[in-house]
Amino acid sequence: MSIPLEQRITEARKRLDEHTVRTVHKHFHPEDGAPFWLEKAKTYNFNPLTDVKCFDDLKKFPLFEDDWLRGGPVDRFLPKSLHGEPRFVFETGGTTGIPKSRCVVRDHWIDYELFSETLPDKYFPKGANWLMLGPSGPRRLRLAIEHLCQFRGGICFCIDLDPRWVVKLIKKGDIAGAKAYADHAIDQATTILSAGHDIKCAFATPKLLEALCLRLVDNGSSIEEAGLTGIFCGGTEMTAQWMRFAKEELLGDNVYIAPTYGNTLMGLACGKPVSKEENYKISYYAPQPRAVTEIVDFKDYNKTVEYGGTGRVKLYTLTDELFIPGFMERDEGERERPYEQFPWEGVSGTRPFHEFAKTTTVGVY
Repeated sequence: MSIPLEQRITEARKRLDEHTVRTVHKHFHPEDGAPFWLEKAKTYNFNPLTDVKCFDDLKKFPLFEDDWLRGGPVDRFLPKSLHGEPRFVFETGGTTGIPKSRCVVRDHWIDYELFSETLPDKYFPKGANWLMLGPSGPRRLRLAIEHLCQFRGGICFCIDLDPRWVVKLIKKGDIAGAKAYADHAIDQATTILSAGHDIKCAFATPKLLEALCLRLVDNGSSIEEAGLTGIFCGGTEMTAQWMRFAKEELLGDNVYIAPTYGNTLMGLACGKPVSKEENYKISYYAPQPRAVTEIVDFKDYNKTVEYGGTGRVKLYTLTDELFIPGFMERDEGERERPYEQFPWEGVSGTRPFHEFAKTTTVGVY
């Protein structure tokens, strides 16, 4: 007998409250906590160790500032109890100035192992090889996709891609140069797919997936004929209109697309299965309780909008390795109701926050 949705929502909220308290105690532990937060705690008019009793108590913290992630020491957000572990540094942004970065031990593995549970084995077979058609270099996505593939028993084939270079070309007005770089990425992908590696699954950004599909068509082939059955796709440029185009024109009926929304801070928000009945609307649900998203009022970031209402995305990261009590994302969208698979609120229609949209340069992503 299935558990009623309202009960699942209540249980999920209880888990989130308990997880929040544990996470705060981890990061504010007097001896083993995170150096950044132990120093910050001295400036608060409350005690995180005694005054945070549930998730809503995180609103006692001031908003997390974007620039805190720029520069070092990079491990200041990592609890001291983890400073002896092998660590990774992952960057985000960085087209101009010092890039934002975070120090990671296991979070990228955990996030993608949890995501693996949501993939249908029919289209993402266990043991299948993968193509990683996305950014490389200091970005966590490269290692995370490889881990996802290995965790599912396959071998991951990757391409070289520096999205920062593409953004620089676009900002200079060198559209031909940006197009040539995108072609260079697709050249690598088609070469790998033609090499007999029995690749059945892939990660791709929307723009690169579209470019790959069109290149294969130009070569007298298709995604399906190339052997791919499952595509894991991520990026804020993914709209319902694009999803309809992808399913009806690019992929066909026998290739599954799993839309996701995520970043270096959040992890990976899974997409609710897209259907024609819902006009291909894409709804995302954060990996609660490790991360939480709220859709908040444009003028009051502590107030969530009504279901169906439009607001800015507010992120909370609650892992043993990173604590972020309220980070204002550069995206906006509509607040979605909980549902059976993810009994907490989600977001649909993600797009650049309207106050930033005109100044945001979108590159090869």
